[in-house]
Amino acid sequence: MSGRPADGRPTAPPRPLVARVEPRPPVRPRQIRPPEGRVRRFTRRYGWRAYAIPLLTLATIAVLVDLVLHRPVPSATAEPAPASAPAPVTSEPEPAPTGTVPPAEGDAGPSEPAAPAAVAEQYVEQGAGTLSVVDSTSDVLGSGPLQRFAVEVEDGIGVDGAAFADAVTATLGDPRSWGSGGRMSFQRVGAGAEYDFKVSLVSPGSMETYCPGVGTGGYTSCRYGERAVINLARWATAVPHYDGDIATYRQYVVNHEVGHALGNGHVGCPGPGQPAPVMVQQTLGLDGCVKNAWPYP
Repeated sequence: MSGRPADGRPTAPPRPLVARVEPRPPVRPRQIRPPEGRVRRFTRRYGWRAYAIPLLTLATIAVLVDLVLHRPVPSATAEPAPASAPAPVTSEPEPAPTGTVPPAEGDAGPSEPAAPAAVAEQYVEQGAGTLSVVDSTSDVLGSGPLQRFAVEVEDGIGVDGAAFADAVTATLGDPRSWGSGGRMSFQRVGAGAEYDFKVSLVSPGSMETYCPGVGTGGYTSCRYGERAVINLARWATAVPHYDGDIATYRQYVVNHEVGHALGNGHVGCPGPGQPAPVMVQQTLGLDGCVKNAWPYP
């Protein structure tokens, strides 16, 4: 048989099989992202809070700066913090005492209120709290080393300052007082003069101001620093066991507190019926002794 087709045209020889290659899409160059910084990572992680935190920080700093620059000024009526011990005020400028100030000494107030004594004078319970120097002087009383003293009276207590100063001067100038036998001499000086100690008459309500921490209870007297502080209530009424002998008690209390100012401490009663040494705390009791106002009776 012939290899021709029916129409008589010759048949082309078969072609070899060829794989069809499909066209590929163009390859885009890969974009290399730069590494993320801390701020970007923080922002991606916390979202809107990443913006709120810095804003709140800035606002806080602004408020603190404003408080520092515009600190409120205290009102003129604000009360200052109390001081541990209010400084006494005097009506006259005075030189500061020289030398070391010894510790305070005084008779602690009684544990129970004492029975009322015979009243020779009425007295003010609370004075003005300030002291005025009795501006007068005396002659030198006695012989021996000189001790100069000033006399002060609290303002507002209604006491004749000159009369009190004269009583103190007469007591210290007595031959039975501390200058006995030429041991020392005394002279009262006025305002602004140099002095060795003061004798101050103070109301019961001001005793804790001028004897802070001593524990007078507004009843006893004391020596504090340069001052022999006499309690006005004791000056006016003495104490019950003095049996109304106010004149002797006044001499005693001046000599006792000035004795502290001169460096003497408390002592005890030497024996029943004997005169009480002036440095016995006779304001609190006699302990069997007999009352006595003088260092050298």
